[in-house]
Amino acid sequence: MIKTIKTTALGALLALGLAGNASAQELNFFTIGTGGTAYTYYPVGGVIANAISKPPGSRECGSGGSCGVDGLIASAVSSRGSVDNVNAIISGLRSSGFAQSDVAYWAYTGTGTMAGSPPAKDLRTIAALFEEHIHLVALADSGINSVADLAGKRVSLDEPGSGTYVDANLILESNGLSADDLTAEALKGGAAAEALRNGKIDAFFVVAGYPTGSLVELASAADIKLVPIDGAGADALTDKYGFFAASGIPAGTYEGVEATNTVAVGAQWYTSAAQDDDLIYNITKALWNKESRKLLDVGHAKGKTITPETALAGIGVPLHAGAERFYREAGLIK
Repeated sequence: MIKTIKTTALGALLALGLAGNASAQELNFFTIGTGGTAYTYYPVGGVIANAISKPPGSRECGSGGSCGVDGLIASAVSSRGSVDNVNAIISGLRSSGFAQSDVAYWAYTGTGTMAGSPPAKDLRTIAALFEEHIHLVALADSGINSVADLAGKRVSLDEPGSGTYVDANLILESNGLSADDLTAEALKGGAAAEALRNGKIDAFFVVAGYPTGSLVELASAADIKLVPIDGAGADALTDKYGFFAASGIPAGTYEGVEATNTVAVGAQWYTSAAQDDDLIYNITKALWNKESRKLLDVGHAKGKTITPETALAGIGVPLHAGAERFYREAGLIK
């Protein structure tokens, strides 16, 4: 949800640490549901929140100040991930959130892994952001060299409510396995990495843009490998679910780890149709402001891949009316 606070006294602004004039001020608070703090969604969400925010008293855009939306204070909120974010948007708990394109489409249509649930017809897209790769992580000497080798092993599928949990189960299925064929754990981020390092699990799944912080740290402390997700199992997955595409993680992305074939899915930014059209228009405009480009380029390794040219790539959920207005004005929609 978006919250609005009107203050008419200078003292109220100063109490917030926001120097401004004594005239009426309007503050709008806008949340972005992300993911675990050790993964990619959270830091990227922080960069985007900074780019679209412009509290009262900020210096002007182009003069060293924010080029965000006047009066807007956006914040990145840690969450369980894609499914959690979609549910929070629809319920009004959060103003917006990141989710994998597959999870969002299934929620919007009430199909796939969301079959049996009411379609989330008010879900809307703001922008496609970046490509996420499925990482299957094991110790280098584990003897796990394929998805099939997970049978009988202790494997973290991440928390229910995360996109990783959804995709991990789909990958197992496409390789003739299920969670019943292994000892499934529900660990997230640093907890999964620590459990692998201490021998409490044999492998874990991560869906994130590379490089993801928890794996960078893990690779610097232990000899790990990325297990390939390819061959017939990957073909079955990409044939059945068009959101997945064969892709690779380059050598050296993580210390001592070779180039690895895997599959990828798009990370996109969603909101509710109930959000104000002008607000989402201005947020979208702020996201693609040339000054925001500087923040994206230096804020995170994935930031450079977040571009207007790919903002509409792979979108399966309708654009919010405000975002669509911006893209038409920018010539990205004819």
